[in-house]
Amino acid sequence: MTLPGPLGTPSRPTAAAVAAAAVLALVLAVALLGAGLARTGTGELRMPAAGTTALLRSLLVAGLAVAVGELAGTRLAGAGPLPRRWAAPGALLAAASAAGLLLLLAAVSGLSLPVVYGLREGRLLLVTANACALAALCAASRRPALAALPLAAAVVAEALRAHPETAGFGLGTGLTVVHLTAASLWTGGLLYVLRVLRLRGGGREVLLRYARTAAVAYAALAVTGTLSTLRRLPPETVLTSAYGRVLLVKLALFGGASLLALAARSRLRSGADARPPARVELGVLAVVVALSALLTVVPDPAWLLL
Repeated sequence: MTLPGPLGTPSRPTAAAVAAAAVLALVLAVALLGAGLARTGTGELRMPAAGTTALLRSLLVAGLAVAVGELAGTRLAGAGPLPRRWAAPGALLAAASAAGLLLLLAAVSGLSLPVVYGLREGRLLLVTANACALAALCAASRRPALAALPLAAAVVAEALRAHPETAGFGLGTGLTVVHLTAASLWTGGLLYVLRVLRLRGGGREVLLRYARTAAVAYAALAVTGTLSTLRRLPPETVLTSAYGRVLLVKLALFGGASLLALAARSRLRSGADARPPARVELGVLAVVVALSALLTVVPDPAWLLL
């Protein structure tokens, strides 16, 4: 018998670990470098600390997705063993990211924290951080479903903060709330369901229940994303603005994730293993999350028409 590691044959990272590392590296590259690359040749001004802001917002949305997806996933999993809870760490990640954004706002603006707390964006970041911290406490308790209310408060606060608008404010915020919730259900729910399938060594019924939920989330994403784009992006700036360029890449990856979801559904109906395309779909969705965060830090394309 050959032992792994230093006593025998060197252990090799699994294909899943390599793929996860590649996705993580791509997400980091998109968040840190994406704004500069998208802005090349557009003449738009550089946004202060755009890379750090995009990274923190990516982590914030990812943490919310993990927590929201687990809340929905436990209902979809039905009877049987469940994987270790990740909702509390996910909510803590979101809380830490919101706190990081608050500190970054103070550093970039040159204002003290007490002054930043009085700003609209500072107040909303504080609400998000506190709501996520409370959600982490609820998720770690004996009644994790109680985390739903503070998570909902965090989603609303993030929608209000990330997309401030003067015209049609209520509609824009409502679209973002639905969009962010649907994205969390699709991405976070898929992560949780795949963990359940790995623990149980299968589970066609669980995947079927998730597929129905994901279909509703997909429809909500498509509708709200289309309406938000029509409101924010003038057609003539699609190729000449950083916002339009990032959006085109996001749409391309969204289409790829859609095809992978259809492939998984087709394999599920035929009785084949639907997990391989679902895992790739999850990786693509992780990059889409980073691109969504990037859209909130690139310049507003409406300014190009002024």
